[in-house]
Amino acid sequence: MNRAKAGLAYWGIIFALGFVLGTIRTLWLAPMIGLLPATALELPLMLAASWIAAGWLIRRFGIGTGGEALAMGALAFALLMLAECALAVVLAGQSPAQWLAGFGEPHALLGLAGQVVFALIPWWRAGRA
Repeated sequence: MNRAKAGLAYWGIIFALGFVLGTIRTLWLAPMIGLLPATALELPLMLAASWIAAGWLIRRFGIGTGGEALAMGALAFALLMLAECALAVVLAGQSPAQWLAGFGEPHALLGLAGQVVFALIPWWRAGRA
C-alpha cells in the first residue's frame, strides 16, 4: 500500500511542477527558441526535482526494495501518461490518437525519454539508499 501512496505522491509533486514549467515552456519559451531547445532546458529541472522528490518519498513511505520503488515509479508514470493524454484532449482538443502520434516529434521524444527516466528514478534512488 505504501508504494501506491508513494507513487501517487511522486506523480502529484512532479505533475504539478511540470504543469507550471510546461506552461512557461509552451507559452513563452518555445515561441522564442523553439520546441526542442525549450524542452531541453526544462528537462534537467524536472529530473532534478524528480530525484529530490523520489528520495524524500522513499524515506517518507519506507520504500525498502528496488521492486517497491519500481512499482512506485511505474504507477507515477502511468498516471503521468493518463494525465498528459487528458490534458491534450481537454486543452488542445486532440484525440488520444493524435496525442500518441505527437510522440513522433523530436521534442516529444525527448520529453518521453525524460518521463521514462522519471519513472526509473525511484528504483535508482532505492538502490542507492
